Amino acid sequence: MTRLDTITQPRAAKSAQTAAERFGVMERPELKYTPAVARETAHLYERVRNHIPEIEWPVYAPYVHAINRIKKERGAAILAHNYQTPDIFHCVADIAGDSLQLAREATLVDEQIIIQCGVHFMAETSKLLNMEKTVLIPDAKAGCSLSDSITGADVRLLKERYPGVPVVTYVNTSADVKAETDVCCTSSNAVAVCESFDSDTILCIPDEYLAMNVAKQTKKKILTWKGHCEVHERFTAEELLAYKEADPTIEIIGHPECHPDVIAVCDYSGSTSGMINYVKDTRPPRVLLVTECSMASNIESEVEGVEFIKPCNLCPHMKRITLPKILDSLLYMTEEVVVDPAIADRARLAVERMVNLKN
Repeated sequence: MTRLDTITQPRAAKSAQTAAERFGVMERPELKYTPAVARETAHLYERVRNHIPEIEWPVYAPYVHAINRIKKERGAAILAHNYQTPDIFHCVADIAGDSLQLAREATLVDEQIIIQCGVHFMAETSKLLNMEKTVLIPDAKAGCSLSDSITGADVRLLKERYPGVPVVTYVNTSADVKAETDVCCTSSNAVAVCESFDSDTILCIPDEYLAMNVAKQTKKKILTWKGHCEVHERFTAEELLAYKEADPTIEIIGHPECHPDVIAVCDYSGSTSGMINYVKDTRPPRVLLVTECSMASNIESEVEGVEFIKPCNLCPHMKRITLPKILDSLLYMTEEVVVDPAIADRARLAVERMVNLKN
């Protein structure tokens, strides 16, 4: 396995006419916790009552109520990643899931406006698959350490160094990087994507740990890049073994973005959707999810009889997305995600190959 170096990522092109100019802005509603708001959000509070104290719900409810009303008026769909907080995931999202699920669902959305509650590369991916639609992200600064680890120029240099070697790029990358890619992958289908090529050598970038974990499941030679998820790289095998020693009944479920030493001590390893399905299908009495902390809270609301142990590593980028910012995005049509068409055409092909891959 070969380890390579890292650099930085470029920004997408700007639109000539802003979304606010195309759709207009809306007047900010009065955000009060009225009896009507209480009634109309009561069923939503039942989904999050284990995570939001009842005394705090009057702060959340007016935003939830306003967002759900205005998104219908705007003709907007809200897509939320599994790492979003429960108030977003359970109360305002129309579609929720991991990167692959959101990429697939983005192609099926009828609404002309997509609000992407996740990080920037996810919004860019939705835009690539819906160039005729308006894609907004509530905070354009919601980035990703993996996306920041590599540029399109880096990939071009890799292709010069390894001519003819297929390039499999993790979806956690900019459109500029995807444009230099043969096919994208997610943590749920990375092995299948690498196996889909006849070549005995594959460039699997930029997540070094994901690539190392893929290498353990294939006979192909996997070339890697030294990019890491700042959430998953914090977990250590020693920390997890300490949990096991304290309580041998705990089942530990890890994400492939973790170091292989961490995955080696897990009872199960899979993508965010794979982790969710494992918990729902097996219902372990006590479980520790080795991933972003909010996902445990989101699953906890959907399964009974499972106790979640939470080491609670949070993604600072995901947490930039909040209810007030989602409301502002709907009202003022900010922040719009725009991709240079010259880049988009090539990047879209890599994403479509991933979405269409049977796995």
